[in-house]
Amino acid sequence: MQLLGQIAAITRYPVKSMAGEELQSAEFGLDGIPGDREAAFFVTAGHARTGKTYRGKEHNLLHLTSDTERAQNLAREKNVAVELRRGSRYFDDAPISLIFDRWVEEVSAGLGRPMDFRRWRPNLYARAAEDFAFAENELTGSAIEMGTAVLRVRYPIERCVATTYDPVTGEPDPEVLRYVAQQRATLLGVYCDVELAGVARTGDALRLRAR
Repeated sequence: MQLLGQIAAITRYPVKSMAGEELQSAEFGLDGIPGDREAAFFVTAGHARTGKTYRGKEHNLLHLTSDTERAQNLAREKNVAVELRRGSRYFDDAPISLIFDRWVEEVSAGLGRPMDFRRWRPNLYARAAEDFAFAENELTGSAIEMGTAVLRVRYPIERCVATTYDPVTGEPDPEVLRYVAQQRATLLGVYCDVELAGVARTGDALRLRAR
């Protein structure tokens, strides 16, 4: 098996589009990390997304808070009414997102300034092995072992305006999405399914199973 790198950070997001929690280890079940996106705000009035989730796209400061009352107030400031709902898993697509530092570094080099990986809100952030040379689409369909779990890469993640928001200040930087759109076909990171449930920790190796 080829070494892809090692896990540098594991993050879950208790409420969709709100602040994440960094973990030292996590269980990876077939439906993702327990506690990840098990709640979401839904628009009830004042916005075209009525009946749908209220996302980071709708407010640049939503990602910065873990306080649900604060999140409701942010929506209210834009004359949008929202309610918190639980009882499901509110993923954009697959249950796990994975980003390698090599991909983030490419954007940093292209823009001439360092990019914080948290801007892309991954569940798994990995430090690539020295010989890592994969683009996202080259990993599609691959099985990746980590700890006692196995991931199956579904496909690359298509990025949106939410990635332009600074993960510390919330300030928008449209050049980020412009670069990713023009130079990377809007893709950064990969979505994964959990093929074999297990536990993984920061520092664990990521290994590519032979196809």
